[in-house]
Amino acid sequence: MDDKESLRVGAAVKRRRRALQLTLAVVAQRSGLSVPFLSQVENERARPSDRSLQLVAVALETTAAELLAAAENARTVDVVRSDEELWEMPPGVRPLVRGRHQLQALEFTGEQDAGREFLHRNDELLYVADGAAEIEAEGRAYRLGRGDTLYLSGGVRHRWRATLPGTRLVFVSVADHIEAAEA
Repeated sequence: MDDKESLRVGAAVKRRRRALQLTLAVVAQRSGLSVPFLSQVENERARPSDRSLQLVAVALETTAAELLAAAENARTVDVVRSDEELWEMPPGVRPLVRGRHQLQALEFTGEQDAGREFLHRNDELLYVADGAAEIEAEGRAYRLGRGDTLYLSGGVRHRWRATLPGTRLVFVSVADHIEAAEA
């Protein structure tokens, strides 16, 4: 692969392997590549050569071109304008990041369903852009005002509600399709 191209094929390889319900060991056996190398590719710690990518593609019953087409750009710069609708969302909810990335972000404005409880597998950060909110996490209430943040590690049950009209909350989290890092 060309350095200028700099695609992240690891995510595409992992998605394809999981879709076929194959283990790394099976892909290693089919491709003739090692499990540690394949793991490094999937976790973006190694980039396969053109030949290695071809072997992986055959093992995954696809082509190298298809894996490259499904790859994510390593470098992305994207502006989302405040009046843009990226996809249909409930009233008062606006996505702040276009597409599928390792990071996701949503802005909530006004009242939302305060009774709904959330549990995400990955870490999340809440930022109060305007107004105030109350967040209940692990049975404890936290009151946040404009400019305050709350960090929640993956697996923390929580719910929230705006406590002032016009409140704007920004939630930023590691996307659900990303596996939680082990400590």
